Amino acid sequence: MRKQMVAVVFGAAILAVAADSAVNYVDPFVGTAGTGHTFPAACVPFGLVQAGPDTGNGDWDHCSGYRYGDSSIFGFSQTHLNGTGCPDLGDVRLLPFVGSAVPDSVAYDKASESAKPGLYAVTLADGVKVEVSATERCAIYRISYPKGARSRLLVDPRWCITRGKTPASCIQFCDVATDGKTGVSGKVVVNNWVKRTYAFKMEFSRPFSSERDLVFDFGSSQGEPLVVKVALSALGGVSDAERNLATEIPGWDFDRVASAADAKWSKMLSRVAVEGSDDQKRNFYTSLYHLFIQPNDISDAGQPPYYSTLSTWDTFRAAHPLYTILVPEIVPGLVRSMQRQGEFTGYLPIWTLWGRDNQCMIGTHSVPVLVDAYLKGFPGDWESVYAQIKETLTKRHEGRGKERWDLLERHGYYPYDVIRSESVSRTLECAYDDWCAAQMAAKLGREEDAKFFLRRSGNWRNVLDPSLGLMRSRDSKGKWRDPFDPSAVGYGEGYDFTEGNSYQYTWHVMQDPDGLVSALGGRDAFVDKLDALFERPEEMKGDVLDVTGLIGQYVHGNEPSHHVIYFYTLVGERDKAARRIRDVFDRFYLPKPDGLCGNDDCGQMSAWYVFSALGFYPFNPCGGTYVLGAPQIPKAVVQLGNGKRETGNGKTLTVMAKNFSKENKYVKSVTFNGKPLDKTIEHADLMAGGELVFEMTAK
Repeated sequence: MRKQMVAVVFGAAILAVAADSAVNYVDPFVGTAGTGHTFPAACVPFGLVQAGPDTGNGDWDHCSGYRYGDSSIFGFSQTHLNGTGCPDLGDVRLLPFVGSAVPDSVAYDKASESAKPGLYAVTLADGVKVEVSATERCAIYRISYPKGARSRLLVDPRWCITRGKTPASCIQFCDVATDGKTGVSGKVVVNNWVKRTYAFKMEFSRPFSSERDLVFDFGSSQGEPLVVKVALSALGGVSDAERNLATEIPGWDFDRVASAADAKWSKMLSRVAVEGSDDQKRNFYTSLYHLFIQPNDISDAGQPPYYSTLSTWDTFRAAHPLYTILVPEIVPGLVRSMQRQGEFTGYLPIWTLWGRDNQCMIGTHSVPVLVDAYLKGFPGDWESVYAQIKETLTKRHEGRGKERWDLLERHGYYPYDVIRSESVSRTLECAYDDWCAAQMAAKLGREEDAKFFLRRSGNWRNVLDPSLGLMRSRDSKGKWRDPFDPSAVGYGEGYDFTEGNSYQYTWHVMQDPDGLVSALGGRDAFVDKLDALFERPEEMKGDVLDVTGLIGQYVHGNEPSHHVIYFYTLVGERDKAARRIRDVFDRFYLPKPDGLCGNDDCGQMSAWYVFSALGFYPFNPCGGTYVLGAPQIPKAVVQLGNGKRETGNGKTLTVMAKNFSKENKYVKSVTFNGKPLDKTIEHADLMAGGELVFEMTAK
């Protein structure tokens, strides 16, 4: 008994060390320069609040509100988007300053700036030190003014992270009032990427002496920090925000809140323990961190979770399958949240933010997320979910203008002379959703529905020009677009593809890889065509800011290419897959501010990294079959078992890359629990635990 107790204590100590180590390897500044669009704001996993600095506004570079190379700070707002290509949020800006005049922005000491999960700190040029931490729905600030300086604070609820217009022009309604001498609260209606309403409650640790136009004067600093607490409610009113604050930060202990945030991240990140170099650990744990920032729970304290910030066009590909492995406990809540969103809008989510759907992308890729959860055995009201899927994929809905099911039925594709934007990409993306719906219909015994959706899932063949071996648009009479330039890239009206071109979208047939191989001339011709994709010149005709991270015409900085490398495994070219994966790792994932080659896109770029580092990837992200690649770390231990992760008593998946090194990037053999694997491994097998062993070689 004594030996067992010692073993338990020793095991707990190992987990504690691993948790601390994981947090220390996270660098929130990765992706904050270049095209990553990440932020260093303080947050907790899946929280509503991301509190931190805004260094710019009004352009594509500042979609998250922050850019590493900027020299001044406009203030500190309470919400931010991670890695998106469109700006929004930035709710309730705070700007502490000294002196009489309210500055537009304040320069800051770059060397003083620091960030870790749940904590951000910086010293402004006027000597004001700002520290920020967060809970799920609240932020807390410790503001230290220079002793003897006049301590002032601007509270700006008319701030919004936007693009191409002034922040205040996004605010349609703003009703704010001071609460005695120690607080302020209000309700705001914002019309930016989406139209939404939120309420806030703010409290100060000491009374202000005067206030004018929401500029609060706290008198001459005596050296004691001013603590500011801010709570948000995305769904309710001021009373709900006030209850959130009372529930999550009832006191004024900043360090206690920061410590609790650190503990939440420690628990979350320690679900995977990796071995490798410091840079490999920084990349891996920073990717996990970015993955777990969203989706965001927009419910109020004590309510069931309601997840939003669902960038499903991006995240269905790898982020959501990774959630089913690493955080399976949130999946039922995600399913219910998508159902709830569908009931609100009349169709299942496309791209939701704070409970509103902006419809900015194509397809309805909540469908594969939902069907994947169903096929993997997660609990849910699946009859109701299927009814919503069928309704969404067959009926025209008010206010949703992108899909025309009547045209798909009539032509088997979207004609470019009728659908004047992204006709090929929309045909392909809808075909994939249909395949997913067919799988669910078949398992539920809806045979006629299954036949209908399976037939429509083959529409990809109708936009594949066999004479070129490329996806190409057609008009309503069946004629191919002429002239046709497969390198032309664009987005929106006048373009046939979504943030890409024909070279990238020709491979967008995750549901039928064998069919695509056959359609492109068989295995050998297919491999030649795949090789040519990576060997073409790295140039395109047109300009889309999201199309970055090129290897030939392969584009790793945008999502439609993310599965393409794994075609090599499926056609028996494992060495080529390994070489391309290593190339992506070496070029496009670096532990520095400009180390990401494209928008992190709500964790999708990070999810690709995590999966590929472990040596397998959800080529078809619905159903639970993972295609083998080549691991990029020597060893990882993944804690499995819903509800048992905290104690470490659940099952584990150990991934070993024997003889791993810079030179040994190829895979000689793969075994799972001693049995050889060839191309794939199943979700159920991974979740049962065991050892996945790759024997690495130089060739």
